[in-house]
Amino acid sequence: MLTVKALHAHYGRAHILADVTFSVGRGEVAVLLGRNGAGKSTTLKAIMGLVRPSAGQVAFEGREIAGLPPFEIARLGLGYVPEERRIFTELTVQENLEVGRRPPPAGVPAWTPERLFALFPSLAAMRTRRGSRMSGGEQQMLTIARTLMGNPRLVLLDEPSEGLAPVVVDRLAEAIRALKQQGLSILLSEQNLSFARRVSDRACIIEKGRIRWSGTLDALIEAREVREQYLSV
Repeated sequence: MLTVKALHAHYGRAHILADVTFSVGRGEVAVLLGRNGAGKSTTLKAIMGLVRPSAGQVAFEGREIAGLPPFEIARLGLGYVPEERRIFTELTVQENLEVGRRPPPAGVPAWTPERLFALFPSLAAMRTRRGSRMSGGEQQMLTIARTLMGNPRLVLLDEPSEGLAPVVVDRLAEAIRALKQQGLSILLSEQNLSFARRVSDRACIIEKGRIRWSGTLDALIEAREVREQYLSV
């Protein structure tokens, strides 16, 4: 569904991504693992058009999207959940969801507030609550739900578990597994290997803007030296 090949990106003269190559299959959950500053968020932003690639290819469902503006990429069926949880704090939960509403592609079941409240039960009890009165975990759920209202076929999740209480992380893992069962493809960036192992099929380790290892989560658990070299703090 998504193919990234020899991707390079710069911030000014700083070479942030170098020859990044990986893919995400249909209905698959893939994870980019790495320490802070490894290039995870920049990779997602480059895919989404928020950072303009300086070289390389990004193809979504066979169509080249590198260099397109973010709104065009979103219209093609990519959703993006930023690390900063950018909800509209003065709007209610229901109003935030309506902001994200887009018509579904032909033949794809539409996400509705009712379906999303079933997926995120904690949001159902606060439909009229303003975003400013929600916890960080509740805001994270709302950000994901609002993105789903755009009916994407692939969602980019940037550090979804960071800063959340363990009980909220558990609910988030359940939601991601449920989305996978419904056929949604997901690419997430994470530092939390335990969380990634619970939700992901495959992993790529990125370090200093380069992919250093890729394989299944089970293979990564067995590869102790790889984990110690690239993921240990």
